[in-house]
Amino acid sequence: MREIQFREALREAMSEEMRRDEKIFLMGEEVAEYNGAYKVSQGMLDEFGSERVLDTPISELGFTGLGIGAAMNGLRPVIEFMTFNFSLVAIDQIINGAAKMMSMSGGQFPVPIVFRGPTGNAGMLSSQHSQNFENWYANTPGLKVVVPSNPYDAKGLLKTCIRDDDPVIFMESELMYGDKGQVPGNEYLIPIADANIVKEGNDVTLVSFGKMMKLVNEVAQEMTKEGVSVELIDLRTVRPIDYKKIVDSVKKTNRLVIVEETWPLGSITTEIAYHIQKHAFDYLDAPVTRVSSMDVPLPYAPTLIEAILPNVKRTVDAINAVMYRN
Repeated sequence: MREIQFREALREAMSEEMRRDEKIFLMGEEVAEYNGAYKVSQGMLDEFGSERVLDTPISELGFTGLGIGAAMNGLRPVIEFMTFNFSLVAIDQIINGAAKMMSMSGGQFPVPIVFRGPTGNAGMLSSQHSQNFENWYANTPGLKVVVPSNPYDAKGLLKTCIRDDDPVIFMESELMYGDKGQVPGNEYLIPIADANIVKEGNDVTLVSFGKMMKLVNEVAQEMTKEGVSVELIDLRTVRPIDYKKIVDSVKKTNRLVIVEETWPLGSITTEIAYHIQKHAFDYLDAPVTRVSSMDVPLPYAPTLIEAILPNVKRTVDAINAVMYRN
């Protein structure tokens, strides 16, 4: 099996789907002539031409609305945001347009569109360029929200999302574009709402998604050295969530720690904690514990970033707490 970068996996997914279906096109800032802000779309303009790989003005509100209109008229756009921080300029189009159109039209206008780009901290970008919006968009009926953590999942999930008839928010990370992983050369798809049990274990369930999977993998290895058997789950999708795999795991391990790179109020961790107390309360041997970012805007200084975001020490401490090892 080949080893390719995260950005290459995304490029292959888009290119393969565009070869398969001429209704698919890519649009966003610098996706064409510059080969993508993060080189995800490198070479795609040469292959597909300027009618299917389109550079836009710096106007997220405008090109998002254009994409939604195109989807309502039978095309299948992939819209790239240079960062989801900039999607706030277009959030009215996404929430009040794309997410609600099928319902408002009585099923007459599906909106098969993918909004993709990086989310979260990317290192010394300060408060306005380091936010996580997974939980914001996951709060919206009509949207699907997908957050891959590795090149294999990125390709298989993006291909599935492009074929989906609903609007999808597909969130990546600037810090993962260069990550390498094993990706098959043959065709494959990964279904939405199918969490991945990365590692089986018996003592504690550890759940996360996206870039934080790099952190929790390190934590799981550290805990194994200390004799703690961690069952590690990658959500992959945060709307809809694969609750069953989490509940089944907690019924086996009797303990749950959830790690998420966002502020604590109204987060994905909050929703999972509620669901577990409702459906697996009698199996818990310790309170559900979560590790999230501190409830402050993300600063610029690297030392403060490290202190505010989830890290290995805080996560190990959370596992030790639910294991009553402190």
